[in-house]
Amino acid sequence: MDRNLIRKALGAKVQFIQGDEACAYGALLAGCTFFGGYPITPATEVAEVMARLLPKIGGCYIQMEDEIASIAAIIGASWTGAKTMTSTSGPGFSLMQENLGYGIMTETPCVIINVQRSGPSTGQPTLGAYGDMMQARWGTHGDHEIIMLCPANVQESLDLTITAFNFAERYRTPVLVFIDGELGHMRERVIIPEDDEIAIVNRTISNVSPDEYVPFGVNGDLVPAFAPFGAGYHTYVTGLTHNEQGLPRASSAEVHNRLVRRLADKILNNTDDIVLYEELETDDCEILLVSYGITAGVCRDVVATARQRGVKVGMLRLITIWPFAEEAVARLAQQVRMMIVSEMNMGQIIHPIREAVAGRCDVRLISKIGGALHMPAEIMEAVEQWR
Repeated sequence: MDRNLIRKALGAKVQFIQGDEACAYGALLAGCTFFGGYPITPATEVAEVMARLLPKIGGCYIQMEDEIASIAAIIGASWTGAKTMTSTSGPGFSLMQENLGYGIMTETPCVIINVQRSGPSTGQPTLGAYGDMMQARWGTHGDHEIIMLCPANVQESLDLTITAFNFAERYRTPVLVFIDGELGHMRERVIIPEDDEIAIVNRTISNVSPDEYVPFGVNGDLVPAFAPFGAGYHTYVTGLTHNEQGLPRASSAEVHNRLVRRLADKILNNTDDIVLYEELETDDCEILLVSYGITAGVCRDVVATARQRGVKVGMLRLITIWPFAEEAVARLAQQVRMMIVSEMNMGQIIHPIREAVAGRCDVRLISKIGGALHMPAEIMEAVEQWR
């Protein structure tokens, strides 16, 4: 990939762009060369930018007939060696669940952007929400782990999309980036990083002969080397339970146990690398605001206001949602009296928070639905009421 072509396609270093556009910019900077998607509010701008810019850098954009085909297309393109991405919103993400599981089972690196909106069903197509947080973790069936990142602003939408591609390549797995309709359509100043400011990870390509290649892990390797289609290797890529050679062994409990536990362990054994979070004023706080996504900016203001009033409030911002930051939540639960969780849904991430807290402190929810953001005064009122 010619980095000069990418720079030319992206344009000025400092721009005033939407969150959706920032996700597309991040994908191009990470080396994405294939996008398969289907238009859906409020994610369509991601596809529009990719459609406009990918041809300029020698990449490929294809509009599929629906979201099922979109994720199938990026899985297939990834197996040719390309870095691939799709984007969607809630109903489309629901349609992608079966192939998301296929991507996990076949260890296919790819990135899915979900610009969430109010639901269920068609819901409020133009309004933001965080209603898919549990769908990200449990939407596809079976035992599995997933990596999901949640930006809080437009700059992070660019930066964390690059991080998502790096995780996808390093761990050979689909990775999710979740924003919402508000952040997706909000414009902010964004600085496009220089190449020497970006860490780019590429999947490990097999360097052994086709006769020696074992496509799905051997000798204790959690993440096997990748052999792209067309490179002379004979790889059977199936969603069925398969052995290390890729051959179906759907009736073997031993093979299934070995395979699925390895797929989980390659993520769970690397949580120090994957789990990202931010702490603000947590050294002496008595009340902890737990937030993620666009609500984090509101909570940041509340922390400042509360401190001015002499109330010891801190904030934990979850950046990686899955795998969950259990250790950080459990540690902070030992020092605070209360955690207040603000969510643009009726309460989803509060459940793993309560599990991690394990009764060490009180946990309360500020829920807001209908497409409107939390206001600082609403959260501050709850702090004053519950303190």
